[in-house]
Amino acid sequence: MHLQRKISAKPQERRRHARTKLALLGRYMLEDRREFPCQTVDVSVGGLALTAPVVGALGERVVAYFDALGRIEGIIVRHFEHGFAMTAIMPPAKREKLVNQLTWLVNRKTLGLPEDRRHERIVPRELNTNIRLADKTIVPAKIVDISVSGAAVTCAKQSPMGAMVQIGRRRACVVRTFDQGMALEFALPLSFDQFDENVIL
Repeated sequence: MHLQRKISAKPQERRRHARTKLALLGRYMLEDRREFPCQTVDVSVGGLALTAPVVGALGERVVAYFDALGRIEGIIVRHFEHGFAMTAIMPPAKREKLVNQLTWLVNRKTLGLPEDRRHERIVPRELNTNIRLADKTIVPAKIVDISVSGAAVTCAKQSPMGAMVQIGRRRACVVRTFDQGMALEFALPLSFDQFDENVIL
């Protein structure tokens, strides 16, 4: 609703999508795979402007990651002092999700709602994996969802909270157990460039 008000309040906005002022910390990667920290200046479903230490070349592909928005791919289309603007290239389903995320962030800022610290979660294409439990038993498991910091899985056998296990090739700690499953926190978070539906643990 707040996004719609912004659009109608600026009829002379030349951009196709109205931009929302938001300061979100994240990271971005240029085509040469160098990664740098960044912060959004403004965001829309069509693109975003970032303050960044290295701007990259116009037309260069860039991948950015923000906890509140997830992974966004695009092209550098403009330079400005201390940063650059990039497009947001994504399928319609992801774009609709981004609209909802931006609406929530704007409402949170306007209404003073508490920060949502949860990372974006996705469901990978490959759900089947194996878990090596604390007692060295290897059991088949199915991924429920995954974030850059952890995963929820269903499996026939569990380890207690606080136990270290291995999911695929990654070490993780059991932070919660539920009926026929566990929530795991990775010992090392996923690189945001790996974090998409094709991720394999």
